[in-house]
Amino acid sequence: MKVRKRLGVAPLVRRAAEVVELLATPQTPGAFYGGMRLMTVDGFVVDLPDMPPNDRVFGRPGNRRSPGAFPQAQVLGRVEAGTHGFWRWLIKNGKIDEQRMAKPLLKHLQPDMRLLWDRGFASFERVKQAVGRGANLLARWKNHRILRPIRILSDGSYLARIYAHESDRRADRNGLDVRIIEDTLNDPERVGCGEKHRLLTTLLDEKLHPASTRVELYHVRSWEEWAIDELQTHPMERPVLRSQTPAGVVQEIFGWMLGHYVVRTLMYKAAGQVPTSPLRRSFVGTLKILRCRLPECPQSPRASQPWWKNLLDEIAEEQIPCRRNRINPRVIKRQQSHWPTQRPHHRQCPQPTRPFRDSVVLRH
Repeated sequence: MKVRKRLGVAPLVRRAAEVVELLATPQTPGAFYGGMRLMTVDGFVVDLPDMPPNDRVFGRPGNRRSPGAFPQAQVLGRVEAGTHGFWRWLIKNGKIDEQRMAKPLLKHLQPDMRLLWDRGFASFERVKQAVGRGANLLARWKNHRILRPIRILSDGSYLARIYAHESDRRADRNGLDVRIIEDTLNDPERVGCGEKHRLLTTLLDEKLHPASTRVELYHVRSWEEWAIDELQTHPMERPVLRSQTPAGVVQEIFGWMLGHYVVRTLMYKAAGQVPTSPLRRSFVGTLKILRCRLPECPQSPRASQPWWKNLLDEIAEEQIPCRRNRINPRVIKRQQSHWPTQRPHHRQCPQPTRPFRDSVVLRH
């Protein structure tokens, strides 16, 4: 703990800026579409130790019944879809929503990127910012938003114009032309069957970018949820972080994200030897191999070359089959606990002043 405190946060932030880079090339299966790199954006929360400094800086969730069990930090990440590698991330107070955090991350967009995001990020400002950076956008758009078709296209999609404010829409000023694709599902066994889904894209040519292809491509966005699962399920040995101070929390999250990037980089390099998609390598298998082989790593660079080659060969053998055609509903088995709710006065509970044996009184 003392070593971590002396190290601080700055070295890990600098190391992330120096080391983390985009991994995929146009030859990487599933990483590019139409010459553009597929990127996704999504967020998750991390439970922190129940300490007053963490509570003060990061806050804790809650509802009308009671405050949350732990303070939480909100992490928003930009992921390279074809490799599951987190390229940029942002750490904020757990009460700050993902929409407010998206603006700083969008500054890193590049003209060769195609960004996919969920409807929670839908807003005129974010669409305009993405277009201003030269990137293309494919995003869910909320069904209650008013959209008036300008022209119906041959594939059933239509051109529309979005505005920043209702007054702009009525005056038809400062609008942004987009293309809207509406679809539904006809498989009664699939969640969402019969519901209308609305996609927004900045690619307006239906001949070069058919609507059916756009709908299928949008589901690449769910790949970031798999990357988040890799972070939260496998490297962590406990559901709550260890750090008891805000600086330690940021330091731990940066180390955690860098560790995931190292594992994903190994999987990418191992997949290049086959060659197959990096997503066909087993993350759990790679993690176990790395934990076993790291103690054997030679100190000299010359002796480490055979060790490196054997490591990649072993990871390349950890191939997983294609995912099955399945989907699970977003439900939980137990919503409330039968235990009493924790209140603020329980966090500073007075401690016993006498040993247990001295406090026992026998009744006659």
